Amino acid sequence: MPKIISSGAPGPVMHDPRLNDPEQELVRTGDLAPGELESVLEVLEAMRRWREAEREHSEASQRYMRLSESDMRALRMLIAAGNQRLPMTPSAMAGQLGISTASTTKLLDRLERGGHVVRRAHPDDRRSLVIEVTEETRHAARATVGREHARRFDVIAELSREQRRTVADFFDAMAATAQRDAV
Repeated sequence: MPKIISSGAPGPVMHDPRLNDPEQELVRTGDLAPGELESVLEVLEAMRRWREAEREHSEASQRYMRLSESDMRALRMLIAAGNQRLPMTPSAMAGQLGISTASTTKLLDRLERGGHVVRRAHPDDRRSLVIEVTEETRHAARATVGREHARRFDVIAELSREQRRTVADFFDAMAATAQRDAV
């Protein structure tokens, strides 16, 4: 009987190809040396735990700040631009976020009503506006998302240079599989 790796919660096993693809139509497990499949499944299970923890953290941050995912993404971008002293215009935001200018206007209206951003005259072009995050929102973001990112940085910094290269290569290869599937 195959070893089933799960989080302890009842339900179907998601990552074991012996159970989900027993005919090896998609995943060729027969080519792996004994014990290798369990090692691969451990990585897949760790990835699942990471995605779940990330999703839970993101949802908790959104609830805490009473914002949607797109609002949080916009604030992260605005905070980064502010930290780098880069003026962010609504049209630049639209380009960075990959959304229309009309959607950007609605997003900014929501964020402004919520007290998260202010619109100011552009420092170099008075015909244009720049968007800035309020101090209250900046502090709230640092207290939630910022601390989480700092902990992640510490975990990564503890790895050796070679381990970091391996992890970065792994994530790049995983991102490439998602890009191929999106086509």
